[in-house]
Amino acid sequence: MTFSEAVRSSFRQYATFSGRASRAEYWFFFLFCLLGGLISGLFENTLNRAFGEDQGPTILSGTFNLITFLPGLAVAWRRMHDSGRSGLLFLYPLLVLIGLGTIATLTGSFGELLPGSDGTPPFEGPAAIIVSLMMIVMALTPLVFLWWLTRPSQPGPNTYGPNPHEVTP
Repeated sequence: MTFSEAVRSSFRQYATFSGRASRAEYWFFFLFCLLGGLISGLFENTLNRAFGEDQGPTILSGTFNLITFLPGLAVAWRRMHDSGRSGLLFLYPLLVLIGLGTIATLTGSFGELLPGSDGTPPFEGPAAIIVSLMMIVMALTPLVFLWWLTRPSQPGPNTYGPNPHEVTP
């Protein structure tokens, strides 16, 4: 699959969360989103500087991000299917953030990050352990997803559909 075929395929399946997406389709669309966001941001920055503004509205890059958000989520969902995993696993980082934020709030860990007025260090006791564990989980989550998204397609059909490499157009 070429770059342009991957982008067309991702937009054709704008909100299709069923089926499978090959590695090429996912990573080419990821590259398209990355380059599109970079180019639109640079263009807006150039316009803002030309008009003497430090920072202006980000209409162009905001619109680009809105347009590519749903197909990007859908192609990632289908990519997870292609490697034999549920697309629901793609919600894992969101659940991790919500869970860790809730734990930190309930245990008062956020307050423990700030030095006390009496000069006590910011990290002590249980708060240090909780915050350290949260940082480890947050650091490992993207690595797990990178691993999942780079796995080869499952050969033959799986529960999510036929292998995209074995399907004739």
